[in-house]
Order: sequence, then structure tokens, then C-alpha cells
Amino acid sequence: MSRAFVNEDAGNDRPDLPELPVPPGPNIVTPRGLATLHTRIAGRQSDLAALKARPDRLDKLPEAAAERDLRWLEARLKAAVVIDPATHDLSEVAFGLAVTVADEVGNETTYEITGEDEADATRHRIAPHSPLARALLGAQVGDVVTWKRPAGAVELEVVWITHADP
Repeated sequence: MSRAFVNEDAGNDRPDLPELPVPPGPNIVTPRGLATLHTRIAGRQSDLAALKARPDRLDKLPEAAAERDLRWLEARLKAAVVIDPATHDLSEVAFGLAVTVADEVGNETTYEITGEDEADATRHRIAPHSPLARALLGAQVGDVVTWKRPAGAVELEVVWITHADP
């Protein structure tokens, strides 16, 4: 019998998908970020249950993707270190706080420094390792910081530091 007609993958009903990279070290999160992780895990578990309940399960790829996503989310949860911004005083910019800055022409924008999993540019939530957050962390009201961007550096004045909305 020719080897050309032998299915060497027979019995392997789980497609091989590359694992999602889990960043090394702790996953610093706010209490809201921790709650979001739990919600995402519950949602993905629900998705997986629905996929396994399908009458036609010939395509195993969606199930494998859901299982892979769950492994990644659970690894992020296991590495989570919660920092409650309510414990910070408002004397300087710190993780979990909201900071309002004014650019060179006086336009004000408020940013919140959150965990990686919470970062969302459309909501002005930035990760602590981002260039803007690195420029802002430790600054006090009245300080001028330099945000080094690919499009050129921008000077920002810290106008206000407050606790972020939950």
C-alpha cells in the first residue's frame, strides 16, 4: 500500500494552532481589569460550550481556538497582580489614576494608566509601558513632560490628577 493514501493525522481531532504569547512577569491590573478578565473567561467558556454542543462538529478549529484563548486568559489571570488606585494619593501620576494634560496650544486630554489588557486608545486608557505613560508616571500637577512620539516629541503639562471612573 502506498503511503500517499495513509492519513497520518488520523485520530488527531484537534487542529494545531500556535499558542498566544503570554508576556513574562506579572500582569498588573486594576480591580476593573481583574473583573474584565473574569468576564472574558466566562464568555469564552460559554462560547466553547456552545461550540461543543453543535450537532455538526466536523470543523474542530473554532473549538481549538476557544481552548487556546482560554489557556491565554487563564495564564493572564494567574499572573494578575491587582493594584487598587484608590490607595494612591493624588500627589503624582500613578498606575490606575487619571491624568489631564494640556498640550502646547492648551488642548486638554485625560488619560488613564491601566494594565495591558485594559488599554484602549479610543477610551484614552494607556498601558504603563507606553511612551506616554512612561513620561507621565511620577509627574505632579504643574510638571511639563516630554512625550516622545514617532511623529515628534510633544510637551504636555500635567493639569489634574484624579481617581479614574470605575
